[in-house]
Amino acid sequence: MATNFLVHEKIWFDKFKYDDAERKFYEQMNGPAAGSSRQSSGSGASSGPGGDHSELVTRIASLEVENQSLRGVVQDLQRAVSKLEARLSVLERSSPAHRAAAPQTQHVSPMRQVEPPNKKPATAAEDDEDDDIDLFGSDEEDDKEAARLREERLRQYAEKKAKKPALVAKSSILLDVKPWDDETDMAQLEACVRSVQLDGLTWGGSKLVPVGYGIRKLQIQCVVEDDKVGTDMLEEEITKFEEHVQSVDIAAFNKI
Repeated sequence: MATNFLVHEKIWFDKFKYDDAERKFYEQMNGPAAGSSRQSSGSGASSGPGGDHSELVTRIASLEVENQSLRGVVQDLQRAVSKLEARLSVLERSSPAHRAAAPQTQHVSPMRQVEPPNKKPATAAEDDEDDDIDLFGSDEEDDKEAARLREERLRQYAEKKAKKPALVAKSSILLDVKPWDDETDMAQLEACVRSVQLDGLTWGGSKLVPVGYGIRKLQIQCVVEDDKVGTDMLEEEITKFEEHVQSVDIAAFNKI
């Protein structure tokens, strides 16, 4: 029974197959170097710590060489910086701004005491002259001059405004004057209307317009000043001619 079990269980007997498969897998992943390193691992292990020591010495030597080259570069940079600083200092000393800013030492002689001049006592006449000086007289004169100029300008403005013609409001009126009948003399009627003369009234053109049944009305244009002549006044003056005029109507009224 146990023998039959071992026949079917092959993992222990086929272990070398799995080891070969694993080695081939890693060789494919890492390349042929991994295989050679795996093969030379025995010889490397046999070499011992001597190989590691020689590799360490080689790296230390290469680092020392690199350190020496870096020191040389740093020294070259320091020399270049020192040369630039020296040149900059020379340029600053030779510039005119530096010369102007540089303090100039002057020899100062010891101060001597200067005696004040002898002051003469003021006389009575000089005191009177000082009293006559008016410190505020100039301000008063300036105020008077400014007031005079202001009054002069106001006067000139008033004269200019008085000379300028004022705007007069005017109106244009078209009147319809109707007679009593067709027998009314229209020429006489127009003469009566034009005989009305008022201040601010100016008569214009006229024409006869038929109304019907042989009757014609008089249409007459006039211009009036609004402040002087009104429509009521104009109608009242025209209707005074009762023999010829029946009525007066305003056909059109326009502001000018």
